[in-house]
Amino acid sequence: MNMNLRVLNKIGKDGSAEWGHYWIKHGFDALEAILKETAGKYCVGNEITMADLCLVPQFFNAARFKVEVEPYPTICRIVEELEKNEAFKAAHPFNQPDCPEDLKQSS
Repeated sequence: MNMNLRVLNKIGKDGSAEWGHYWIKHGFDALEAILKETAGKYCVGNEITMADLCLVPQFFNAARFKVEVEPYPTICRIVEELEKNEAFKAAHPFNQPDCPEDLKQSS
């Protein structure tokens, strides 16, 4: 679930935080329950999978939309582990040449 520009333009700046917060929390509620059954070191066992590749950007969005992540200990543990990986460090939005300065300053 990416908060794409089309959605943000439709709901407006004032509604984007509420929209993002609602959908991220909704997704994290479901994911935390699933991860209790599937997680090892990562989302599905002990190898990085597509699920992990999708989780990290969504966790970034959770911070962006000020979603409290404490209710999601499994998600937090997995993201903390993934953030140690050099590829994930390099892929962080703030490390991209086209990352808007206002996004960097908002965190």
